[in-house]
Amino acid sequence: MQSSPVAVGTGPVSPQAVLAVARGGAPVELAPDAVKAITAARAVVEDLASATTPAYGISTGFGALATRHIPGEMRAQLQRSLVRSHAAGSGPEVEREVVRALMLLRLSTLATGHTGVRLETAQLMASLLSHGITPVVREYGSLGCSGDLAPLSHCALALMGEGEVRDATGALVPAAEALAAAGLVPVELAAKEGLALINGTDGMLGMLVMAIADLRMLLRTADVAAAMSVEGQLGTDRVFAPELQAIRPHPGQALSAANLTRVLADSGVVASHRGPDCNRVQDAYSLRCSPQVHGGARDTVEHAAQVAGRELASAVDNPVVVGDRVESNGNFHGAPVAYVLDFLAIVAADVASISERRTDRFLDKARNHGLPPFLADDPGVDSGHMIAQYTQAAIVSEMKRLAAPASVDSIPSSAMQEDHVSMGWSAARKLRRSVDGLTRVVAVEVLTAARALDLRRPLEPSPATDAVVRLLRASGIEGPGPDRHLSPEIETAVELVRSGAVLTAVEEVIGELA
Repeated sequence: MQSSPVAVGTGPVSPQAVLAVARGGAPVELAPDAVKAITAARAVVEDLASATTPAYGISTGFGALATRHIPGEMRAQLQRSLVRSHAAGSGPEVEREVVRALMLLRLSTLATGHTGVRLETAQLMASLLSHGITPVVREYGSLGCSGDLAPLSHCALALMGEGEVRDATGALVPAAEALAAAGLVPVELAAKEGLALINGTDGMLGMLVMAIADLRMLLRTADVAAAMSVEGQLGTDRVFAPELQAIRPHPGQALSAANLTRVLADSGVVASHRGPDCNRVQDAYSLRCSPQVHGGARDTVEHAAQVAGRELASAVDNPVVVGDRVESNGNFHGAPVAYVLDFLAIVAADVASISERRTDRFLDKARNHGLPPFLADDPGVDSGHMIAQYTQAAIVSEMKRLAAPASVDSIPSSAMQEDHVSMGWSAARKLRRSVDGLTRVVAVEVLTAARALDLRRPLEPSPATDAVVRLLRASGIEGPGPDRHLSPEIETAVELVRSGAVLTAVEEVIGELA
């Protein structure tokens, strides 16, 4: 069943709309207010194009060549040359969801009436999205200023009926062939349209919006994993009490601690050592301080969401149509988006780091409070989850490298006209790898904690954590026993985390987590 169309108007598209189009394949249409705004802005551009006074981006060259006046008969060639030359990406194909997000966000800027494109050009971009036609965009080529030039140029090339695309079935075909099969006619770009199609932060913004959605889910799942580890390692839930969070009032910390308390409620394992004879004084930091780390990450994600919201409400182009004139500006610079993309890679690495430390404690007989070494069935003969932790460690090590910021780098381009760039696209690309890494690290913790909870029986885990254990077992991951091929079990756990199934299993028992 096809999703309802996403209407793109003069206002911002919502993060939910970005996800619906990028990941859900929702079709797209222009709202009536967008049609009116696009038409009005185009009239301004055409008036300036016919004037004798040169106007940047309309009757001149671009970037370092902005001083050259282009005669009217050469302007269509100017637009074609701009797009063809800027579609200079290299490397592997970028994921379909990234390209669809990029196209939707560029269409959103076109719909504001500040870019001056023709209505038929904007409508064709909407049609490509609705027909599932995805231009081939390459990994390398954007410096994040002037926006994501090369990735957007590959999309503009498809509107011209040139280059390669993936059709709705995923087949690689020439753009002209895909458009014809869908009953669509390529456009011949007119004055100003080339710049309007390629001068934006849409790629890095689309990846930011998707990362925020992923991290919100993963951080709640990390709370579940931490609760399972606290429980499996005979830790205490007293440190998560609301009165302790209130005296350090970071909002994310309070939410994370509340989640841990709820997930651990009614745990027979926790209750078994709660009495006066318990000799545990303080749990290790990786257990006790989970809300402080997870909460700090949550607050950072919400800061990033504020930045994303502002960018979604922006019209990013250069020059822009303002009233009855066209003005040059610097709004295409990706710095605000690049900074938070880098910040999110930092917190993803740290949340993965504390998850790996919790996992490691399960495997050391000196620290796991009575569990077998490495949770092995027959230690010495069996290795248990020893190497699963190695896998975590390798991922965390890479995530630490990915946490090095891209936004502090800048390589001048365009004959020093573009002498400071944001590297926001690069920040977004490495964040996607970091999000994948965090997913895998949390999955290994869940897998290991579930094994430990089974080894604690007949003590009963909490209803919430037991639901996760039962989910793993129902998904083909066996309980404790002799060594077996571990990689498939890890991959199954990864998919259960990535899909939200682990979180859903808990929420079906205790309600939605914060």
